[in-house]
Amino acid sequence: MGKRTETGVIVVGTGFSGLGMAIQLRKDGRDDFVILEKAHDVGGTWRDNSYPGCACDIPSHMYSFSFEQNPGWSRAYSPQPEIWRYMRDVADKHDLRRFISFGQEMIGARWDADENRWHVTTQSGDEFVAEALTMGVGALHRPQIPDLPGIEKFAGRAFHSAEWEHDYDFAGQRVAVVGTGASAVQFVPKIAPQVESLTLFQRTPPWIMPKSDHDMAGWLRGLFKTLPLAQRAYRNFIYWALEARAIGFNGQQWVMKIGQRLAKRNINKAVGDPALRAKLTPDYTMGCKRVLISNDYYPALARDNVDVVTDGVAEVREHSVVDAAGVEHEVDAIVYGTGFHVIDAFGNLEIVGRDGRNLGKEWEAEGMRTHLGITVNGFPNLFLLLGPNTGLGHNSVVFMIEAQISYIAQALRLARGRAIDPRPEAQERFNAGIQRKLAKGIWTQGGCKSWYLDAKGVNRTIWPGFTWRYWLDTRTLRRGDYELLD
Repeated sequence: MGKRTETGVIVVGTGFSGLGMAIQLRKDGRDDFVILEKAHDVGGTWRDNSYPGCACDIPSHMYSFSFEQNPGWSRAYSPQPEIWRYMRDVADKHDLRRFISFGQEMIGARWDADENRWHVTTQSGDEFVAEALTMGVGALHRPQIPDLPGIEKFAGRAFHSAEWEHDYDFAGQRVAVVGTGASAVQFVPKIAPQVESLTLFQRTPPWIMPKSDHDMAGWLRGLFKTLPLAQRAYRNFIYWALEARAIGFNGQQWVMKIGQRLAKRNINKAVGDPALRAKLTPDYTMGCKRVLISNDYYPALARDNVDVVTDGVAEVREHSVVDAAGVEHEVDAIVYGTGFHVIDAFGNLEIVGRDGRNLGKEWEAEGMRTHLGITVNGFPNLFLLLGPNTGLGHNSVVFMIEAQISYIAQALRLARGRAIDPRPEAQERFNAGIQRKLAKGIWTQGGCKSWYLDAKGVNRTIWPGFTWRYWLDTRTLRRGDYELLD
């Protein structure tokens, strides 16, 4: 029999969402909570993704907590080790580790209507019981590994970018990279100079803008340390510069066309071969898929030892990969840059609410539906962080997380000793409004398929609009949107 723990709030995950939620609970004077973490340290996606070149594509002064500014960022776009260090420092500063149960991977949760409590089970067989369940599991933690025909015969090394095998020596190896998402754009330039040959299997080319990265000058870091208001002003400038990009994503395609010209110039500057240029130039409107940033990806692909294959993988053999055109490429290793299970991020969890309703099954059948991306009708006192339709293509998701933890804090104060469940009409109103806006957006009109869309082609990932609008929408909990359960 596993161990049973009773508490007030269960927080799942120690990425930005989980840490932010725990800090908010501490600010509210609560210490009746437990944080479940499947790994053995904090950090979420910034702990797991340690591949060469891993860095944030939002400036660090914005991609951090507003209440925990770091004057010491070394670069405009910080590398992974620095972001992970920041998160561990934040956890230590707020004394969060004593609330964390490490090595506890949540596998399911059941709502008990008689008790008005959640019963959470973990992989280890332990049970955690609480009035409220807050999910900070994130979308970028379950690697999406394609089922390549014949992969079981492959004699070499094969691994996903999020499960990087640091003991593998790329020097002189023949490597296949499958996928051209955000991770591949970062690690390909790092391994290309080391390998004998690199064969990149590209299904759809991404739009890639130049990266305005630079060292943060010592005097500027000193200024931010002695005058925090200066850093706040710098952060505000970044926020509004990023926020302006939402205009292009939400119906004003002429803005994206300007961006496309810059991106094409980026290709032309680095790639002299017309055939390779054609392979790397997308045929859809910028923004339809995630827009990436890099200064070294295109130069890496222009190297003599790099080949870009657009025919797809037909078969894997013991020492090779065969493309759809029948060409056999001899390889010693396969690296997947194929992203994560985003739309079905909750698909591996058994979450059962009122009247035996199963969240994963309902979402699979009807599509993901929430109220404000935070609460779900039929699942009282269940709170999602970075839930459906609160992801961003233009600004920092940490801003969205802060809006959500503030909203959840209001909900917890309202529900103390009881439970709150969003009314179906409030949830329906929110979803109808979201999908109406998304229909005009670049993700729907841009002429591509992306991981933003579910199996039915509906965008369940992106917040369609300005983040300040989301902040306004979540600033005050509307009592009428909820049913209170005794």
